[in-house]
Amino acid sequence: MKKLKTVISIFLILVFIAGGYVGNMLGVFNEGNYGEYSLRDTPSVSDSPINGKTVIFLGSSVTFGYGSLGVSFADFLEKTDGITAVKEAVSGTTLVDIKSNSYVSRMKKIDKNIKADAFVCQLSTNDATKEMPLGVISDSFKMSDFNTQTIAGAIEYIIAYAKETWSCPVVFYTQAKYDSDHYAKMVDLLLKIQNKWNITVIDLWNNSEINSITDEQREIYLVDRIHPTKAGYKEWWLPEFRKRLYKIFVFKSNP
Repeated sequence: MKKLKTVISIFLILVFIAGGYVGNMLGVFNEGNYGEYSLRDTPSVSDSPINGKTVIFLGSSVTFGYGSLGVSFADFLEKTDGITAVKEAVSGTTLVDIKSNSYVSRMKKIDKNIKADAFVCQLSTNDATKEMPLGVISDSFKMSDFNTQTIAGAIEYIIAYAKETWSCPVVFYTQAKYDSDHYAKMVDLLLKIQNKWNITVIDLWNNSEINSITDEQREIYLVDRIHPTKAGYKEWWLPEFRKRLYKIFVFKSNP
């Protein structure tokens, strides 16, 4: 019987790996996904300025919650601040429009009739891992002029489409700093695009407070160099997202 259980355990591990669920496997064994970090036990914020707001989240594994059993900052905002989170997130996907599940293609499938109050997009680490071409910032504001086969063109297309379709503030957020020269260039590119389009960027990459966590915190907050646990989202990232989203709605601006 013991031998059978061992065989079954090995089989399940292989199934998880084959299905691309390594992050979820690591999350299962990470203490940052349990106890005080659970979504259920997270208290609500009274008088939140984003209560009742509908926010669309477009992204990949970090927006989905790959290392946190499918729970990300979007879910915490829904629990704590009473937003309605429309989470369109697929792990492994890119901003650059190379597949039917890339950001641009999936964005077009989101209900255009949603009364969105904000649109939040992840600057995907997958584009850096796959070394997708950076491209250049266009002089145009027309969607038809953007080359979505490049990172710059895809970002501009997403901004233009979101503004035209949902007429709401557009927010991009970056990853916290990790070892990637290509992602660093993507962040620099995004900040330049921010100046052109007057969008909000939640820049975790250049945030000294976010990037000054201790090694002990890192073990609880991350399952690998990129993917946060529930603890990471709740204690590490959520305060910054909340602060920046509050600012948009309190001051009716797009800083």
